[in-house]
Amino acid sequence: MARKTIEAAQAEAAAATKRIDITLAGLPADQRTALQGLRETIAATAPDAVDTISYGVPAFRYRGRPLVAYAAAKAHCSLFPMSGAVMQAHRAELAALDTSKGTIRFRPDRPLPNALIASIVRARMEEIDG
Repeated sequence: MARKTIEAAQAEAAAATKRIDITLAGLPADQRTALQGLRETIAATAPDAVDTISYGVPAFRYRGRPLVAYAAAKAHCSLFPMSGAVMQAHRAELAALDTSKGTIRFRPDRPLPNALIASIVRARMEEIDG
């Protein structure tokens, strides 16, 4: 399989960004605000990551690999670190939150702390770089 050209990769990223913008715009205001803040924190922490869609939800790719994903559900929002090891490494910080094997759920009126988001994103980047 041939590698994507830079132009094709840029077009794909632009299409994903547009799709994510449309998805977020269609959410209730509280979820949109919470997820947009999450998205901005991820982008600031991983400036080389690009918007994408993974498993049908907004996500970021870093060095061609899934970094993290996020989504809204009926009564909550979710961050998907896409790594059991990262979830385990952050278990103390996640203890008071609603989690499952690969998901961190939160209410839009109680968004995840930016420091926690950044820590998870940095840990995923280190995992990918390793």
